[in-house]
Order: sequence, then C-alpha cells, then structure tokens
Amino acid sequence: MSGSASASGAAPCRFAHYFVVCGIDTETGLEPDELAALYQWLEADLHGRDPDTAATGENFEQSPLKRTFKSKVLAHYPENVEWNPFDQDAVNMLCMPKGLSFRTQADQREPRFHSFIITKEDGSRTYGFVHTFYEEVTSPQICSAMQTLYQMHNAEHVSANPSSSSSSSSSSSMDSLASSLDEADSPSPPTSSSSSSSRGGGGYDASRDTLYVSKALCLITPMPFMHACRSFLSQLHRAVTDASGPPPLPLESYVHNILYEVPLPPPGRSLKFHGVYEPVACQRPGPGELPLAEFPLGDAFSLLGAENLVQLFTCTLLEMQILLYSQDYHRLMTVAEGITTLLFPFQWQHVYVPILPASLLHFLDAPVPYLMGLQSKEGTDRSKLELPQEANLCFVDIDNHCIELPEDFPQFPNKGEFIQEISDVLLRFGLSPNGGVPPRTLTLTGAPANPGSGPSTPGRQRKAAALRELEDDGRNGNLAGEELAVLELLQGNATLERLQALAKRTGVTVARVDALRAGVKGQAPEGHGGRTASEEEELRNAKLNVQLREVFASRFTTMFADYEAFVIQSAPDLESWLTNREQMHNFDKASFLSDQPEPYLPFLSHFIETQMFATFIDNKIMSQWEEKEPLLRVFDGRIDKARLYNVRAPSLRSSNYQRCTILRESAQAIEQRLMKIDHTAIHPHLLDMKIGQGKYEQGFFPKLQADVLNAGPTNNNRWSHRTATAQRRKDRHRQQTEHLTLDNDLKERYMQEARSLGKNLRQPKLSDLSPAVIAQTNWKFVEGLLKECRMKTKRMLVEKMGREAVELGHGEANITGLEENTLIASLCDLLERIWSHGLQVKQGKSALWSHLLHYQAREEKLEQQQAESPVSAGPERRKSESAIGMPSIRVSVIQDMRHIQSMSEIKTEVGRARAWIRLSLEKKLLSQHLKQLLSRQALTKKLYKRYAFLRCEEEKEQFLFHLLSLNAVDYFCFTSVFTTIMIPYRAVIIPIKKLSNAMTTSNPWVCVSGELGDSGVMQIPKNVLEMTFDSAFRPHTHISAMFKCQNLGKLTTVQLGHDNSGLLAKWLVDCVMVRNEITGHTYKFPCGRWLGKGVDDGSLERVLIGELVVPSAEEDSGRGCRTPPLQRSPSQTRRISITSLTGRGYKPTSAQIQEAIGEAVNNIIKHFHKPEKERGSLTILLCGESGLVGALEQFFHNGFKSARLFQKTVFVWDFVEKAVAYMESADQMGDLQETAEPLGMTCQSLCRYVNAINSTPRNIGKDGKFQLLVCLGARDRLLPQWLPLLVECPVILRMYEDSALLRDRSTVNALISVLETLHDFPITLETSLVKGIDL
Repeated sequence: MSGSASASGAAPCRFAHYFVVCGIDTETGLEPDELAALYQWLEADLHGRDPDTAATGENFEQSPLKRTFKSKVLAHYPENVEWNPFDQDAVNMLCMPKGLSFRTQADQREPRFHSFIITKEDGSRTYGFVHTFYEEVTSPQICSAMQTLYQMHNAEHVSANPSSSSSSSSSSSMDSLASSLDEADSPSPPTSSSSSSSRGGGGYDASRDTLYVSKALCLITPMPFMHACRSFLSQLHRAVTDASGPPPLPLESYVHNILYEVPLPPPGRSLKFHGVYEPVACQRPGPGELPLAEFPLGDAFSLLGAENLVQLFTCTLLEMQILLYSQDYHRLMTVAEGITTLLFPFQWQHVYVPILPASLLHFLDAPVPYLMGLQSKEGTDRSKLELPQEANLCFVDIDNHCIELPEDFPQFPNKGEFIQEISDVLLRFGLSPNGGVPPRTLTLTGAPANPGSGPSTPGRQRKAAALRELEDDGRNGNLAGEELAVLELLQGNATLERLQALAKRTGVTVARVDALRAGVKGQAPEGHGGRTASEEEELRNAKLNVQLREVFASRFTTMFADYEAFVIQSAPDLESWLTNREQMHNFDKASFLSDQPEPYLPFLSHFIETQMFATFIDNKIMSQWEEKEPLLRVFDGRIDKARLYNVRAPSLRSSNYQRCTILRESAQAIEQRLMKIDHTAIHPHLLDMKIGQGKYEQGFFPKLQADVLNAGPTNNNRWSHRTATAQRRKDRHRQQTEHLTLDNDLKERYMQEARSLGKNLRQPKLSDLSPAVIAQTNWKFVEGLLKECRMKTKRMLVEKMGREAVELGHGEANITGLEENTLIASLCDLLERIWSHGLQVKQGKSALWSHLLHYQAREEKLEQQQAESPVSAGPERRKSESAIGMPSIRVSVIQDMRHIQSMSEIKTEVGRARAWIRLSLEKKLLSQHLKQLLSRQALTKKLYKRYAFLRCEEEKEQFLFHLLSLNAVDYFCFTSVFTTIMIPYRAVIIPIKKLSNAMTTSNPWVCVSGELGDSGVMQIPKNVLEMTFDSAFRPHTHISAMFKCQNLGKLTTVQLGHDNSGLLAKWLVDCVMVRNEITGHTYKFPCGRWLGKGVDDGSLERVLIGELVVPSAEEDSGRGCRTPPLQRSPSQTRRISITSLTGRGYKPTSAQIQEAIGEAVNNIIKHFHKPEKERGSLTILLCGESGLVGALEQFFHNGFKSARLFQKTVFVWDFVEKAVAYMESADQMGDLQETAEPLGMTCQSLCRYVNAINSTPRNIGKDGKFQLLVCLGARDRLLPQWLPLLVECPVILRMYEDSALLRDRSTVNALISVLETLHDFPITLETSLVKGIDL
C-alpha cells in the first residue's frame, strides 16, 4: 500500500517471497502458549499476585478446547530470502494470532481466510495471506493429552467453589481485556453453556469424539495481491480435500511455481499464472495511477457506512489513537488497510498493527498515535472493555457498525457533499451508503438488507435490493461488470419486481454463491466474455475500489492544489538540510491557512500539524536531490494536470465542492488490464523429486519436499535474468554516487533520523517479547514523550512570542488564534497521553482527570482530619495582595478543580481535564499545579506501573521545566473558549486617599464591559465601605462588591457613576479594580477625576478604560517571567483632566501631537488587518492612552485659551458648543444659504450630533461629551468633514492663540487626510460608550 511497492522494487521481482505452513508440532505435543503465559505473568506482577504461579500458562478453570496452545511454523520455503529475512516468531504469531484452536466433529470447521501485514523498522511493509482450515488429529499422544486435560479440568471444576471463580474487582485497565480475549474463539455452538462440562458443553471424550486442530497455509508477498493469493491458497487446500482424488501434479509443483516462476506484474500491466484447478489473474497500476490496493473498500463501507467511514478517515488524518474491534481478523485488516489506502498522498506514520495478537495487549498502553485491530469475543460488551487511554481514542466497533469519536474533533471540509459523492458511487455498485450491512449477505427476499437505507419509497427500496442481490450474484453475467449506464437504465425497471416475486414463489435460493466466492467453479455458467463469477466479482471490486479512492484523492488534489507555493526551500544541499532538519521551518503554515476558505480552517489547522503532513513536505523538499517518492510523484502529476486544465484558478479561496471527474477513466484502465492479460507466467510442471515422499492422503496437507522448494530454478528464466542485470546496473550507479555524496551509511542514518523526527516508535517488534524488550520499548516511549513535550512547548513559545513581537511593532505575525487553539489542543492531547502511559488504575475516560480526582479525594480527606484535630494546619499559599482592597486568591489545584466541576456546561471527564489545563495555563500555574499533583508519590505509585513516564524522576523534572517555560507568555485560552459560563467578578472602587473625599452619600453604580458583553448596571449599596491597611499601616477605605455574570472575556471598560443624592454628593475616585475570581486576572481602570455637579467638568458618570495588572514580582516568582503587557491604557496623570495639565508645565510639542495622532490611526488600521477573532478591543484604541480621542484632545488643546476666568475652567467642549451655536444662528439668519450644498449638510450633521450628545439623559461631563463626539464622528466617517467647519468658525479667533495647530491650515489639512484613511474600516462602538444617544 504505502512504500511497499518501492521497497520491493529493488528486490528481485518475485510474486511471493515465502510459502509457510503453521500448525501443531506432534513432536513437542501440547504446549501452553508462552506468550499468553508472559501476558499472564505481567498481569500477575501488576496485581501483586505471585507471578510464578501464573507463569505456567496452565489455566485449569478454562475448558481445554478453549485454551491457547502454542502453534509452530512447521515449514517455510525457501529457508531465507536475503532482501526480506524470515521472521519466524512474527509470522507464527500473525498466522495464528491466538495460537492453535481445537474442535470436535460437533463444532463448525469452516475454512477461514485472513491477511496480515509486517511493518519493518524503516516503514516498509510485507503482506501475509493466510488460509486456515481444520485437520483431523491422528497423533494418539495429542488425543490422550487432551483427554487428560479434560479429566483434570472436570476434577478442578467440581472441587472449586463456583463463586470463587468470579473475578475480583477489576479496576485495572487491562484485566477485562484479558478476559474478553480468553474465549474469543469459542468452539462450542453458541447455544451450549460454556461452563458445563457435559457433552453439550463442548467436552471431549477420546473414545467417541474426533479431534481436529487448526492449520494455516500462508503466502508472504511484497505487494497486497489479495484476490490472487486467496484464490491460490483455497485451490491448494481444495487439492487435499477434494473427494475426486489427487491434484494433476504434486503440490510441490504449484508451490515452486508461485515462489520462483511467477514474477510481479510490471507497473501498468496484468499477469496470469496457474493455480491447481484454474488460472489466477492479477494487475498492477501504472506509474500515474493510485498505488495498488486490493482490500475491498466496498466491504469497509458496507460494514461502517459512508458517514462513519469519513469520520474514521478524519481521525486517521489527525493522527488520533484508533482501535478497530471485530471478531473477524479479515474485517480488521480490510478496514485498516482500506482506511490507510484512502490517505493518498499521505501515509500513516505511527504504530500500525491491524491484527494485535493477544500477547501484545500491553501495546494498547502506548502513549503514541496508533492504528491497531483487536479481536473481540462473541457477546463481549464494549462497556466491559477498559482501555488505558480513551481521551483521544477513536473506537471502531466493526461488527456493530458503530464508532465512538474523541471529543472536540474538527469535521472534514465539505463533509456533507463529500459523503453524498461517495454514496453515489456506492449506489452505482448497488451498495447501501448507510452501512450496517455485513458484506456479502445474500438472501433473495423482498426486504432490503438495511431497512433504513436507500431511496425513500418502499417500491424503489425493493427494486434496489433486488438489483443489488442480482448484481452481487456473480452468475448474472448481464449485470456484473457492466458499464455503469446499464445499471442506471435498469434502476426503474418493473420487470425486476416481477422477477423477484417469481423467485420468492418458486423458492429459489442462492446457496452456491459462497462456494463461487471461494473461487470454486462448481457448475457455475461462465459470465461475461468467458469470465467466471469470482473473476467478475474481482473486477467489480477493483472498479469500486479505484472509484472510491479517486473520490478521496480528488479532495486532497483540490485542497492542496497550491501547497508547493508554501513549501520553504531553505537548504543548499541534502546534507545540510538533514543535519538542521529539526530547526528548519519547512512550510509556511500561517500564509497557507490565510489562503484557505474559512470553513476548512478548523480541520486544516490541525492537519498541517501532523507527522504525516510533515513527512509529506519533507519528501517534497528531498525530491530536489533524490528521486521523488512514488506517492508524491503521482500526486504532483495530478496537480500539474489540474493546473493544465485550469481547474483551480477561479475557485481560489472558495469552498465550493468540486466532484471528481475521472471516475470512468480510472475504472476503464483496470477493466482493460483484467480483460486483456499482458503476461502469462510459466505453467506449473513436474519437478525432479524423490518418489514416494509426501504421498497423497485425502484431508491431510502433506509434508512437502524441502530440497526442491528451497532452491529456485537455474537462471534460464527470462525475467529473473533481466532483473539481475538491472540490479547490477543499479549497484554500479550506487557505488558511483557514494563517492560523490556523503558516506552512504551516515546518510542513511541521517535520513532515518530525519524521517523519524517526532515519531516515537514506528512499530512494535512482534518477535522478541521478553520483559527486557518490553522495558526497552517503554523507555523509548518515555524518551519520545519528553522530546515531543520539548518540541511542542518550544513551538508554542516561538509562535506566541513572535506574535507579541509583532504587536509591539517588530516584523510579521505568524500565528493566528486558530493556530494557537490547535497548539493548545495538541498540548492537552500530549498531557493525556503522558498521564495514560503505564496507568493501572483509572476512573472514566480521562487519565489526567482521574489522577486529579484521586488527588482531590485524598486532599479533602486530609483537610477534614486537620479540621477535626486542633493542631494548626501548615501555611497555605496565597497570592499576595495584588491591589489595594483585593483579598488574596488562594492558589491550589483543588480550588481550580472546583471551579471546573461547578461549570455545568462541561459534561465529560475529558472536557473537564482540558478545561483545567486551559485554566492553569491562563493562570500561569500549569507547571506548578502538575508538580503539586505529582508530589504525592504514594498516590503516583498506586496509580502507575513502574515503567510509567510519571515515575521516571529525571524525565518528569525536565517535562515540568518545559511546561514552566510557557509562563513567559500570556494565554487567554480559558476565557476565550468557555464564553458562556457564569464567572464571579469582584469590583473595588478606590477613592483618592483623603478620608473626607472617600465618603459619599449618593448611590454609586457600576457597569463592567468586556469583549464578550457587559454586566449591565449594578447598584452598589452604600454600606459596603471597607477599610484595609497597607504595609505601612495607613488606612484605606474603598467600596467593594461581588457580582456574577456570563463571561465578559477580556475586560475593556467600566462605567462608573452615582445619582448625586445627599449632602456629600461629590466624589473623587482614584481607580476601579475588577478581578475575575476564576482566572485571577485583575484589571485596573484609572480615573483620577471628580464625579459630581459643579466640580471638575460636572460629570456624574465616567467611562474608564482598563488595563491588565501585571502581577507583582514576589507573586510571580514561582511562575517564571512574562512578556510586557500588550496594551497600556490611560494613565492616571492624563485623566486628571487635560485642561488642568496646562497649569502643570506639561505641554507636548506640535510634532509630538502630530506623531501621536498618526500612531493612534495606525493602531486602528492594524487592528482591522488582524483576523476577526484576534482583534481585541477597539475601545482601547479609541479612548485608551495613546488612543485617538486623547491624541485629538491634545491637538485641540494646543494654543487653547483656557485661563481661569473668574475661577471657571474652560473645556474644549465649550468651544465646540459655541461653534455649533454660531452655526445654528447663522443658519437661521440665512448666512449659510449661499454655501455649497454638501457643506450645509455637514453643518447640519455636526449640530445634530452635538445636540444629541447634550440632550442625553446621561450625566457625562464635558470631556466625556468630547470623547463621545470623536467616537461617533469616527464611526460615521464624519470627522474629516467637521474639522473645516470648526476651523472656519469665527469663535476660533476668540478661543485660540495665533500659534495654535487648529489655526494652521496646512496642519489641519494633513490631519484631515490622516483621518480619512479610517473610512475604509467599519468602526463599531461598545454599547457602554453610546448608551442613551438618540441620533
């Protein structure tokens, strides 16, 4: 499927590498399966039982027919192939994943077919195809041994107390796995009770029962020619069981032929070779086509349905942990190979074990992405299957046609249209897209196989079902293998209904179909063009496969049509690229994402972070210096072809769905190859054999003669000679290039390291399974997790700091909120995997949350004990007073857990764990909290096995250190994600320190606004005046109030006011502090002004702009450093009223004022150039310090005559009001009639706005009114039009000096042109600013 084709290309191109026979070794007799014993030993060790009693592997409680006995490789031919060394243990284990199984004549003994795959360390693959059948046991020793075991079992069963055999509490994640697998191959019929040892219970009595044992014939091939191998093996088995006598030639002739005389078909060609009874054909795709994949995708879709399969496909692309679960090995293999085939042009880069032998169950503990298949036992409930890690697991229950998905996972782009296109292909081949139909169920009855599927009307359903059954029945040559048009023509045919009714009346059944399927001709009439039914089916499968794969491939061709433009080619040569691979930035992710349609982003931002995408880009970069990787070559070819037809240009950035256009051609290419065979291999022939050996005995597969099968024919063979010369040519070329480039071994090592970057462990070793090897594997996992943690935290830091650098004015941004969210989600996933490595006790699906709950229970118990005992508790860590009047927040793991537990919006354990991680990250406490959690070593020992990551001291310390580095940046990953939760806030109003001014008799109110909304006006009761003392014991009074409201996000403004009642109605406020009680973020809203009539500017309410308070040094000491704050907001000094500043000697120069205006406008424009979700608060840019309002205030104040005439301060607003009064009077006298029409309109608009602001019921002061006018003018694009009016107004001569900026015509024109640049952007104002304004 993946690189296997290229891997075997170098090897001499033989169709099969090995022929293997596995079964019982009569010499050694019945041996308990050692691997199962090892597994029991590990389990016993884990539970503190004595491992030695378990190590014998004898389990007397289990019926002997159900126990696992050791199978052996009885023979394999040839002895060894140098380019693919024979791995005896792995092959034995995968041919018979559960060891030998025994049956009696009362049990079912149908032959079974399954396949397997062996992935080598370098990722290359070898395929195995296995035909398993039952053979009568003739050895009296084995029969008597089985009889003895039964007697012991019965004796044990009678003496044992029935209740004691029930298992004790099974909290272990692996216990139930073991039990579910023990009896999966239940030999007794499902009706019988397995506990009874009577005859009905599947017992064995040598005197009257015949004993059968499983035997497996296996072909090991470099490429997945499944149909050909299945047909060849079933013919070989039929040769020894056929009642009509021995086969035409000795079996050795056929085996020798397939091993040595049948070549691989050349790319783009087909080949026919001969089995025992009939020819076998196979074909291989050409260089521009999708690589070979014969596993029937139709079956995978029939089992799971199109929607489920697309969801599983998405999980695979996002490299989650995927566990397939089925009773049937072949189904496991079909779904696993099917799903990895569909990944083209990408390849699965992690652990891949489609059939996980029982002895390898500890691999489910692997803290890495994996795709594994687990055999289930009949009647085993999914709920009984406890798995070590489920937070990121996609569980696929194939037999029950359902899947369980991980939480929060993004949908595949255009999923609906995509599923529709797949469904159309399936329907054309007569398959239901809804799944739940086991493949090949054939009963010619009236009801469709799946009542819920297909078109809506019952009549059409029946027709479709009849059609599907007729087509599935390969004998109807008129339908199988037809052009699709014929099928469509027949869809509405009434004849079919009559035909179906007739079939029903006459009781026609289709009993021979399974025999046909197994490749047996029987008396089947020949199909289309002389093809047999099995050939028809093979052709149909091949056409369906290629069309489904084309639909999937075309999605990637559209999605990544321009990927090359974003590949960063930074290295001059391969060597320097390989050595610096880890530091290199190979793909411009931010630009790529910004070029994609919005709906694709959630999926793509995750996908481009995966290992399979990284490897794909690596292959692209390496193709500058090396031959292109085959999948990449095909993919690039398709993109070039699409460009040639100019498919992409008009649809750039559009998310319109484009259907695949080459379905018909792709199916025709395969059909032509199979109809017209290009090559025929040499026929099997008599070999030079010893007479009399391996004589034919019906029903028994004989011992073949090794001497003729271990050596190939002498090289008189055309194709082997050809490949030998090609091989020599290749060797010569390689030797020449070796001298030119770096030393080949070194290069190979670099390549392997570069390719395995970020992969922890590619493949488990199936052969050597001593505890030492398991320990070694776990050690690799620990190292891999640590490396992954280092890389993830580094990436998060670099991206985040890069972005903050941009906001502080350096360089280009390279992270989006979407990307940040993806990185944090992947950190959550990594923590879950670390917490589930080596786990032995777990509650629920999340390993991390389970640990936290255990910790919480223990801590709460300790608290209770301390509360009961009078001894004082140890000092508890509190945050120091971050601000005057704010009581400290307690820093504790438990406190943050309680916040999360009280959030009713989060329903699952995985969700709670993720929320807790986000909250800790936002509070900069993640490393500290986890350190606290792991400091309870007794708890960690109880929950984790010795080899677990969390029990490796040094690695654990390094891991916590990497997490600590994240404290260097600010994350709002909790506040920005949980936007609907209720959050308690504390607001504290701090008056200026003179006690007399601190008192007020009026009723204050406050309204807090943030990026997500506002709290509404909250009245503050008068009697909440509190007094606190600072470190020098000076008293401070303040008003403090707690309120709870829906998450406001980052806080932006506070409106503060009072009702002016009572004697002491004037109030001098220093600032307002507001704190989010969950995240601990504290915001300061400086004021420094009076609220009251007849004082300052007469305002009874003010809008204050907030800034995030930087934690003090000692408070932050435990949490690392941090970056400078992103936005400063108005400092207290400016807010003391610009007007009174003139008397303080602070006068900015005209150049500084103009620069400040330019800077303020620039910041607003930058704001709109950011992605919408990351813009932050516009209010701060308008009204905050160095905001637009402040800059314009300074402009208007330059040269303003604000001398205190009779002790009354004059404000800029006074000038605006006088100018408006002048315009209105001039308008009434008709002076303005002569002016141009637009100017008159502008004049009216200015008057209208100023009057609206003056008539608002709110008591905002004069500075507040000026602020409002500037904000409304910016919003409605009127500021540049109003300025000339104010400049022309004669009032200016009275109120401004000659040198004032406002009287300098060129400066005013420059200001107008700067303000006009804001017209391109939609400025929206917070409701807190414009409340009560009626325009």
